[in-house]
Amino acid sequence: MTAGDIAVLGAGMHPWGKWGHSFVRYGTVAARAALADAGVDWRRVRSVIGADTVRGGYPGYVAGATFARALGWQGARITSVYAACASGAQAIGAARAQILAGLADVVLVVGADAAPKGFFAPAGGDRPDDPDWLRFRLLGATNPAYFALYARRRMALHGETPDDYALVKVKNAAAGALNPHARYRKAVSAGEVAASPVVADPLRLLDICATSDGAAALVLSSLEFARRHGAADPVRIRAVSTIGPVYPRTVIDLPDIATDSALAVDPSPHSFRASIAREAYDEAGVGPEDLSLAEVYDLSTALELEWYEDLGLCGPGEGAKLIRDGATALGGRIPVNVSGGLASFGEAVPAQAIAQVCELTWQLRGTAGERQVPGARTGIAANQGLFGHGSAVVAVR
Repeated sequence: MTAGDIAVLGAGMHPWGKWGHSFVRYGTVAARAALADAGVDWRRVRSVIGADTVRGGYPGYVAGATFARALGWQGARITSVYAACASGAQAIGAARAQILAGLADVVLVVGADAAPKGFFAPAGGDRPDDPDWLRFRLLGATNPAYFALYARRRMALHGETPDDYALVKVKNAAAGALNPHARYRKAVSAGEVAASPVVADPLRLLDICATSDGAAALVLSSLEFARRHGAADPVRIRAVSTIGPVYPRTVIDLPDIATDSALAVDPSPHSFRASIAREAYDEAGVGPEDLSLAEVYDLSTALELEWYEDLGLCGPGEGAKLIRDGATALGGRIPVNVSGGLASFGEAVPAQAIAQVCELTWQLRGTAGERQVPGARTGIAANQGLFGHGSAVVAVR
């Protein structure tokens, strides 16, 4: 136990899918599930932090107030956070800061989305100062095209093949089939991945995550509140890393459409994603060798292999060997995405980082059912959002 620990008292989700309802409805279901799991009355919550969904229009920009209103105004502190795919983790970070600062002893964190069909497109209008708009307008670089560029880069650098990428989908689909909250609950074979349509070469339809509706919520508290509440040994969040990139950037990372010059300043020895994880490890006082499991943001199958290296689970270029050896599957040395990952859920942008911590919570409690990692004690969740937003959360038991 460290001075920076906070308790996870409750975790709740709304199942992922395409349900045709408002993100407010999904988030309210997840919030009530988390409150029930925690055994905390809504009126006892002193702070509500909502991860924003900008596609929801005006209410999405003030998600904290949106969910507080839906649950019933009761005077709690309100915060709304937007950090693209890292929104949920930054909301967790904001909750942790409030708890450690003594501003609130119990906090509700909620993220929910009702995503559009197909890949995410830019908002309308001309916005030349918006790098996300520019990458669509100047390059036609949709998210799947970006994922494919990363895959091609790995193939060129490390000799990976589409067959390696298919193994990631097979692994995650097998785990997702065991998860009642997942959208896709069907095991797939490598042959089925190979037979699915090409979306952006070399990635096929089953290599790329969908866009989904869904929600996740957490009830977080101080350790003192947890003890008073009867939770003597709760899952604890020990680190939240939300650091930004370091100049110069020498590998294109959308929405950027060019790299920085490295003539005047030497590049960092670590990639942006790797630095996010290192910061979390340093804060938590753990290393990759201490992990029982990891949840990573598998926007594509190739990107999951990159995360293995960023988290220090293996050396550069060795990600494919881990998947070939079964090291990251359930029952392997270091299971990754035992929830099923985005491969089984799809993207519900403000909710996904919170959902990752829900999975860590259930695993560390030992209540994950058929997908349980035996003896799980330490887990990390990691993802990256646009505009230099990244996050890693370390949870322990």
